[in-house]
Amino acid sequence: MTKRTTLSALIADDEPLLREQLTRYLQRLWPELEVVAQARNGREAVELFDQLQPDVCFLDVHMPGMNGVEAARSIGRRASIVFVTAYENYAVEAFRQGAIDYLVKPLEEARLQDTIDRLKARLCASESSNPAPADAANASDVEALLDRMALQLRERMGPQPWLKWIKASVGNTVRLVPVEQVHYLKSDTKYTLVAWDGGEALIRKTIRELADALDPACFAQIHRSVIVNLQQVAHYTHSSGDSGEVRLKGRSETLPVSRSYLHLFRQM
Repeated sequence: MTKRTTLSALIADDEPLLREQLTRYLQRLWPELEVVAQARNGREAVELFDQLQPDVCFLDVHMPGMNGVEAARSIGRRASIVFVTAYENYAVEAFRQGAIDYLVKPLEEARLQDTIDRLKARLCASESSNPAPADAANASDVEALLDRMALQLRERMGPQPWLKWIKASVGNTVRLVPVEQVHYLKSDTKYTLVAWDGGEALIRKTIRELADALDPACFAQIHRSVIVNLQQVAHYTHSSGDSGEVRLKGRSETLPVSRSYLHLFRQM
């Protein structure tokens, strides 16, 4: 296999100064690595990853909405993941697994250099014609670890004021739709289509806004343009390639599931 001469990276952190600092450090310590995107939160990181497919993702653990661990679950094994955190205990277990590295705030160039050296070795091994068999065997372990970390992080954050009602205009009336009655939400240009028991309506909120406001225990984004109520899912079907679709209870339409969200249905 031909060795690549250029590599790309994505940085996700809700602190602009930290994003810029890490970019400067990387330019100095790893000039062959191009930072192709910066994201302000986990959801934006996943969207940019799907567009640009960078080789390395630096993800802040604590970000509003979708956090860094949840973003890592969506990205999966498609990139090398480095967690950036002010709390070392959040990432140390992943680091010990050998598949995920971490940086502790405030950033130190010496620690970043160690991380770069490990990333270079890992990327070189992945391009070898004989990749280490431990990598494939370790994939499921890493996925399980990220699942546990995401759950622990949500528990430590405590109860969140999740959205309870969605205000939707139907004709000349305004309906207050309880979120538990919503079947799915789908992006429609500048609006979002909300489908619930017995009705549909367009609202002036984006999918991204709604995804961060809805309880992730009940609602899941399954495509960049679709959020589904998990309690309304009848079954999931894996399609050819890296995608799938879900069918909802009592409805004829199917909804697409993109690669970044397949992990939600691993056990279905």
